[in-house]
Amino acid sequence: MELATDERWTRSGVRLRRAAVRPGPWNWLFVPGGPGLGSASVAGLARVSSVPGTTWLVDLPGDGSNRGFPAVPTRPFERWPDVLAEAVEGMANVVMVGHSTGGMFALSVPELERGLSALVLVSSAPHAGWRRTFERWAQARPLPGVQDALRRHAAQPGDETLRALTLAAASWNFTPAGLARGRRLLEGLPYCQEAVAWAEAHFDESYRALWTPRTLPTLLVSGAEDHVVDQDIWRQAEGFDRPNVLRRHIAGAGHFPWIENPDAVREAFTDLIALLERS
Repeated sequence: MELATDERWTRSGVRLRRAAVRPGPWNWLFVPGGPGLGSASVAGLARVSSVPGTTWLVDLPGDGSNRGFPAVPTRPFERWPDVLAEAVEGMANVVMVGHSTGGMFALSVPELERGLSALVLVSSAPHAGWRRTFERWAQARPLPGVQDALRRHAAQPGDETLRALTLAAASWNFTPAGLARGRRLLEGLPYCQEAVAWAEAHFDESYRALWTPRTLPTLLVSGAEDHVVDQDIWRQAEGFDRPNVLRRHIAGAGHFPWIENPDAVREAFTDLIALLERS
């Protein structure tokens, strides 16, 4: 494996950072969830998947640490999430991997269907109905410190109060076995309150997939103990019950399934690669 630090920006400020190069024809684009966490949140997923080809970490303009660069426009959120289509321009054999909201962003950009060779949706959803289920689940399981963190964040929204709130709620995202590793992941991330505010105002409540993978090799992968984004929601979703769509539930894992069970996540990617090679 060759490690690389190549960075490039699209015309609207999407940043792609080349993280690894292995033998193989594909370009794997890892898109983070959140929003506001940046692609550092999926760097571990990219390592665990160990996919053949070139691995890229993708940040939309204004997300995570992709701020303050000359290539990033002053109003970076104006074209979210449509700007994601720019990330695949000029690339061949592209597989997009979206974690949580990153996957929802991908399903909100119909132009991507023409530019992708495969799609991976990790702990994601086809519409915003998952939010009600999570709210009920979380209300029944209050965590010490979350209400105080919510009040501080509401009184002074910012990157640091967002960080404190996310860390206070960390155990909702991970199993007890993965919590220590999960907290270390969350502690090391950049946080972007502006991205969160944009999503709350313009995306989260109204989200519904605008396309489905009719023939595109697709992997739906999630932790069997993911209580953040209810994965039962896929059962009623039209267009995802097809032979080209693989579903893999990762035993003993939560919302970031590669934290608790990296081997099973790697196996799920291996299954997709086999499907991709047959296509």
